[in-house]
Amino acid sequence: MEKVVYWSAFEHDDIQLYLAASKKGLCYVALPNESFETMEQWVFRHFSAPTLVESDSFLRSYADQLHQYFQKQLKIFQVSLDLRGTPFQVSVWNELSRIPFGITCSYYDIALRLDNPKATRAVGTANGKNPIPIIIPCHRVIGKNTLTGFRGGLRFKETFLQLEGIEHYNVAGHARFNF
Repeated sequence: MEKVVYWSAFEHDDIQLYLAASKKGLCYVALPNESFETMEQWVFRHFSAPTLVESDSFLRSYADQLHQYFQKQLKIFQVSLDLRGTPFQVSVWNELSRIPFGITCSYYDIALRLDNPKATRAVGTANGKNPIPIIIPCHRVIGKNTLTGFRGGLRFKETFLQLEGIEHYNVAGHARFNF
């Protein structure tokens, strides 16, 4: 069965993202340093025989909420999601969705919420594979008051944290994510 995945480019100031959604809901947000090809590859890995269709109108409600977020007019996203991951990844992403706007927590905190305190590294890995950043706020997860890895680079993680008024962290992060 063919699966249609709709996509659209989103721009706000100097930030450009690609959004993708199925009829079930938003399934992918490419971070500012990720290309259309990155999104396209993700879609082809997670859908069976997909057809990508550009549609600003299909993704308008998602884009509108992102614009409101970037304008500091929205703190809680109200969107349908089509989560594609392992059961553990989905459980982590659901916990990330419970982190309130303007609050950070650690990977260990998430592992505790999942009743698995030894899963801190696995939580970090699942966090890094979050296909819907910003909406599922993986940027709100930091090391012990220190910025750590972020698929979009620490500069964008810091941008998202500052947008939410979060300033209590050390900017020293893993060098691999300093782009």
